[in-house]
Amino acid sequence: MIRIVIAEDQLMLLGALGSLLDLEEGMEVVGQANNGEEACQLVRTLKPDVCIMDIEMPAKSGLDAAEELKSEPCKIIILTTFARPGFFERAQKAGVSGYLLKDSPSEELATSIRKIMAGQRIFAPELVDIAFGNENPLTDREREVIQLMAEGKTTKEISGQLYITPGTVRNYISVILDKLEVSNRIEAISRFKEKGWFK
Repeated sequence: MIRIVIAEDQLMLLGALGSLLDLEEGMEVVGQANNGEEACQLVRTLKPDVCIMDIEMPAKSGLDAAEELKSEPCKIIILTTFARPGFFERAQKAGVSGYLLKDSPSEELATSIRKIMAGQRIFAPELVDIAFGNENPLTDREREVIQLMAEGKTTKEISGQLYITPGTVRNYISVILDKLEVSNRIEAISRFKEKGWFK
């Protein structure tokens, strides 16, 4: 019997997924959580074989939870609407066994769970295409700068926080705008967020 925990903050979807998987032969949903914090607790308490998680949830995101559960024997499957390269990259680093999209047919989920239990890793084909054409172009320092920009910091505040001159900060911002192919800070932050590259 494959024992499953599901973490999803949309309660109707959580219930529907639970009912659907309970109908599958050889599968049993042993726990349901509506945030990442609860998911981590359930995995540690119930020791399921598989935990299916959404990404955007309150208290702790699915990606944060996956990173936290990396050392657990439970196999993590991300089930999300977001085909963002940054999310996929983080999920892979967290060692997830699967990354599936919610608009896939429902029977695909059960099939994927069985394949994952047999030792395969399953990723939605759209993601593989997106991920390989979309590496984050920014260096670590440029990421620090855009993170501070997103927090609303001024050039002067960024220079103070990173111990570099305001001129150097302006140079970094100029390079960031070029690399992201945008014309101002707001667009840069928006593009970076849209790609799922903010940690």
